[in-house]
Amino acid sequence: MAADDAVSRSVPAPASSPTIASPQVGGLEVRSVTKSYGRRRVLTDVSFHVPAGRSLAVVGANGCGKSTLLKICAGLVSPDRGTVRVHGRLGYCPQEMGLDGFLTSEDHLAWFGRGRGLSRRAAVAEGSRVAAALDWSIPRRQQVRHLSGGTRQKLNVTTTMLSDPGVVLLDEPYQGFDHGSYLDFWGLVDQWCDEGRAVVVVTHLLHELNRVHDVLDLSRTEVD
Repeated sequence: MAADDAVSRSVPAPASSPTIASPQVGGLEVRSVTKSYGRRRVLTDVSFHVPAGRSLAVVGANGCGKSTLLKICAGLVSPDRGTVRVHGRLGYCPQEMGLDGFLTSEDHLAWFGRGRGLSRRAAVAEGSRVAAALDWSIPRRQQVRHLSGGTRQKLNVTTTMLSDPGVVLLDEPYQGFDHGSYLDFWGLVDQWCDEGRAVVVVTHLLHELNRVHDVLDLSRTEVD
């Protein structure tokens, strides 16, 4: 799927209920996903495929369903119809940071690392490698509520990667980043793809679309 042909052709919705497949090595497949809130339709027959080693930017006007689509892919919101298949472990970085202001960054790494069976020391070591790629040294004792917004967002990205996901979903993950960290983030996206991960980034910064393999524009009312 080339960047100029990023919106997949719509197909009839399957008769079965929406499903999320058992994790296995691969990527992300979305077919004919439709979602409404009351009478307001936010997604209509959205279909795309992100194989391992590829990146996809999801763009579009405010309210066009970008964040809803990512939540559906993460299994947090059910579509009205359609299927989502995730092949491999999934990592999701939401806009709303699920961080506790009274815990330290290391506490968060230990907390999220437990889901993968990591010891505190192993989780901090692995998180420190991701943080270093964002030009950030993890403070040992400082509570998260005392960190800047951009630094909290770096922690958000770092905890997302602790599960060593094969599929990475990121909803405008660079909010509050300075220019250097912003560029570092896109360098990480390249690295994750080189490692064989499938990466989906919701973004409103259209000048960086050359940094991804494919683009899905949810503002388009017609599909090719």
